Amino acid sequence: MRVVSICPSNTEIMAYLDRTNLLVGVDNYSDWPESITNLPKVGPDLSIDMEKVADLNPDLVLASLSVPGMEKNIAALDEKGLPYIILDPNSLMEIADDIEKAGIAIGEEELGKHKKEAFLTDLQYYREQAKVKSAKPSLYWEWWPKPVFTPGSVNWLTEISELAGAENIFATEKTANFQTDWEEVKKRDPDHICMVWVGVKEEKMNPALVRKRPGWDKMKAIKLDNIHVLEESLFCRPSPRLLEGLRKLKKAIS
Repeated sequence: MRVVSICPSNTEIMAYLDRTNLLVGVDNYSDWPESITNLPKVGPDLSIDMEKVADLNPDLVLASLSVPGMEKNIAALDEKGLPYIILDPNSLMEIADDIEKAGIAIGEEELGKHKKEAFLTDLQYYREQAKVKSAKPSLYWEWWPKPVFTPGSVNWLTEISELAGAENIFATEKTANFQTDWEEVKKRDPDHICMVWVGVKEEKMNPALVRKRPGWDKMKAIKLDNIHVLEESLFCRPSPRLLEGLRKLKKAIS
């Protein structure tokens, strides 16, 4: 098969299936694994060049709706008459389901089922570990600093927090993406601040700016110097690489 992925998390699902050899093109932001970095690029995920996609003559396009604005990619795929599936998970279980769905779409149903089960087994391992942890530190995840965006309960990062033996301070909000402000974060007084600014490399995130926010010097996380600059690629993409992020998170907050 000839497969084009137009979202980084979809590319990473193909890697989890060990089928990156089927990829003939990817979006500009797909950067893992290294083996795909020399493939033809079809544009940034919010403005895919469908002419380039069509020129690659794909048997399947792995599309997404994980970011607002991707709807126009679906419309363009329909207009071109290109075959596609949409992977749009918010939870870890939905990521597992999409691993199987991608396997079925590339004609490898048994592989998809096997990899789904492997992913769920890994999750269960961390779930059992989290059960025996008595103290649960509180985490504030910062997707964007101003305006402040953070994951709510309907997002994989709340689950990742729990699997690390911690809790997301905004798990009270019944949404995937919650807009708040610095004052509300200060009120909830987290034990740890996790900086995962979407689309921003770690070297561009400055913890010193976080410390300077009005009144934040009184927060537990600031007093204890628990500010963690984390790789957004390991936490902001709904793919099996979240397991690698989970391992790094556990180490950071231990």
